Amino acid sequence: MTGSAALDRLSLNQETVRQWSLPDLANGCARAGVRGVGLWRAPVREYGVAAAARLVRDAGLRVTSLCRGGFFTAVDPGERAAALDDNRAALDEAAALGTGTLVLVSGGLPAGSRDLPGARERVADALAELAPYAVERGVRLAIEPLHPMYAADRCVVSTLAQALDLAERFPADQVGVVVDTYHLWWDDTVGRQIERAGGGGDAGGTAGTRIAAFQLADWITPLPEGALLGRGQLGDGAVDLRWFRERVEAAGYRGPIEVEIFNPALWARDGAEVLAEVVDRFRTHVVW
Repeated sequence: MTGSAALDRLSLNQETVRQWSLPDLANGCARAGVRGVGLWRAPVREYGVAAAARLVRDAGLRVTSLCRGGFFTAVDPGERAAALDDNRAALDEAAALGTGTLVLVSGGLPAGSRDLPGARERVADALAELAPYAVERGVRLAIEPLHPMYAADRCVVSTLAQALDLAERFPADQVGVVVDTYHLWWDDTVGRQIERAGGGGDAGGTAGTRIAAFQLADWITPLPEGALLGRGQLGDGAVDLRWFRERVEAAGYRGPIEVEIFNPALWARDGAEVLAEVVDRFRTHVVW
């Protein structure tokens, strides 16, 4: 992959430059030659979904993913129904924004529960309810496994294998997975699982990769208090980012490469400076 081709695939997730408004994000990416943006629902809703779609389109950009749906693990029927309704709304928003990928964070254990397998089955049940609605809107549900430190309160799907076990119950064009380097770098089976994701592997016979999104952030230590905001700038930590890029491409993924870094130190800086650094680090640590 040449440098220019790689830059064409680079996408900046909105959370990497949280200090920027949506117009700042669109204008900044357009000026920097970054053609994709990953968006989050709360700021998009605040700006207006239709207005956000128009803003990104007029800047010559595309929305590479919308984050997030999910949180499917509630036992209470009312809470479960509310979660499903919220995910249908998220699918409507993704379709309006022109992205085919809704990133799902599955949800943690309900209060007082220790039943991880049961919680994962409720995730599967929710996917079964939502998949037909997603198909109608041309959006794929993308299960994101999160690092095991989030299993209790945020995401009971901790490995790419667990995500694929869920996704493979459905056609590959309906339910895929997210490969996020921050969450998966530690797993010594991840190479085999990325290869597995490349095979489709669904009972419905749909060919093509299960990888719906590929996201980058580095793992730095010591972790800050509240590890949710401890992602590192590309090249600052322990992750072999180029290795991941080579593996997902070998598995057939040719989609956007989205940089998603939650880090208050980046948010305190000038957004254009952060974006320029992201582009430079991407060239150095991901492409070459």
